[in-house]
Amino acid sequence: MIQGNRIYLRHLTPFDAQRLFEYELNNKDFFIPTSFTRNDQYYTLERFRKNIESYSREIEEKSSIRFGIFLNSSHKLIGMIALNDILWPLKTSYVGYSLDLNYTKQGYMFEALNLIIQYAFNDLKLHRIEAGVMPSNHASYKLLERCGFVREGLLRKNVHINGRWEDHYIYGLLNENDL
Repeated sequence: MIQGNRIYLRHLTPFDAQRLFEYELNNKDFFIPTSFTRNDQYYTLERFRKNIESYSREIEEKSSIRFGIFLNSSHKLIGMIALNDILWPLKTSYVGYSLDLNYTKQGYMFEALNLIIQYAFNDLKLHRIEAGVMPSNHASYKLLERCGFVREGLLRKNVHINGRWEDHYIYGLLNENDL
């Protein structure tokens, strides 16, 4: 567990499947414009049980590390954040995140992203974190910039989102202690 001021990050367990299912289902319409294309089979409780099982395997393999974002006060799951596709020889990873619509614009993701950056650089000793964000997703790229990420370029037609291939800005953040 990674403790913050108003939130904490922790790995999901099989007991969290229902929470994750409800989180995704309740935010389905909110996530559609910026998430990879999903079909109706994605939204089943069994699917989220299997997702959590695969998250545990990824942690064991050290290929991706995913955390739920929980409120300190109520222990409610309000988001997800992950270090994906960790390339150990390069000491790099992609960060990905999502947040419940009801908790946006309140600083929760700013806190979560800073916690994951500290974890990646101080605990995992990664050299670099990357993030991809659609040019139309102003809130996300402004968040990355507030956390010190630098826009490094544009990946054309990079991710299939909501039925079409979308461009993504690529952002990078370097571990200042590993330069």
